[in-house]
Amino acid sequence: MDSTDGVLMPFPRMGETMILLTRLNGSTFAVNPDLVERIQEQPDTTVVLVDGTTFIVTETIDEVISEIAEYRARVIALAHSMHFDAPSAVPATARGPRRFGVVDGGTATPRPIGGRS
Repeated sequence: MDSTDGVLMPFPRMGETMILLTRLNGSTFAVNPDLVERIQEQPDTTVVLVDGTTFIVTETIDEVISEIAEYRARVIALAHSMHFDAPSAVPATARGPRRFGVVDGGTATPRPIGGRS
């Protein structure tokens, strides 16, 4: 969680959820690193997203890779810093026979596996 003037913020700010890159004209833009498909130098660095969108940037291929690696490290560090109060796992055999529930209007009607009700 981030802190801004003593208020805890549950989500990272924009610069922490995306990487910032620079176009050849000097303008800065943000890219979701999870959408980067490939990076190539020919001789300019080109970033290609999974939807085919292409950006030519001033950063080197090593700098872009470093930015993506730092982003992923922040995501992992954030996940490790969270504390969850999840119930402990209960083996399926301890809960009795497995049953599926069919949801209808917010209520679940259980029925045995392979059986019909």
